[in-house]
Amino acid sequence: MRALAIDFETANEQRSSPCSVGLAWIEDGAVIRVEERLIRPKDMRFSRFNIAVHGIRPEHVEDAAEFPEVMEEFEEDLGDALVIAHNAAFDMSVMRATYALYGIACPDIDYVCTLKMARMVWQDLASHRLNEVSRHIDFSFKHHNAAEDAHACGEVALAVARKLNVSAMRDLPTRLEMTTGRLHASGYSPCSVKRAKPAR
Repeated sequence: MRALAIDFETANEQRSSPCSVGLAWIEDGAVIRVEERLIRPKDMRFSRFNIAVHGIRPEHVEDAAEFPEVMEEFEEDLGDALVIAHNAAFDMSVMRATYALYGIACPDIDYVCTLKMARMVWQDLASHRLNEVSRHIDFSFKHHNAAEDAHACGEVALAVARKLNVSAMRDLPTRLEMTTGRLHASGYSPCSVKRAKPAR
């Protein structure tokens, strides 16, 4: 099983307003491919706060495809891989809300959260935000760019795997006693952890 890191940026406070998605493919212990696609939200309302975070404005996405067309390109990869996100609850809720907005059944996706992983593996860090964890593992990136965030998420997962001496990404949840989350047409089950003690 391959792993695929994903990150969304949204146009406003609504989870159903993605304006960008980034993906990073992980194979054989490395990030091998990174892609970003701009997305034209169904409701072209961009908040000042969100623009200040990611810099994407309405004029940047007015010629972009909408969510169903963008995600169709990646659905096969998402279904075949262990999907990884930092604060996965947010990114998975973006997917659920936006598929629902368009009246489309959410595809089956197995996912795990690198935020939860980082909290278990590096408990002494003052913050487990993606930029802080990336700094800890000496990975530099442009925060709040979807492609760069996905790449950073992938590097965090790889760093966790190296620290725990886990060779296959699919074995990380078991090693961390983490329950893999799952999206599916009739709902979802969250990614969760069973313990708070440090992973060794």
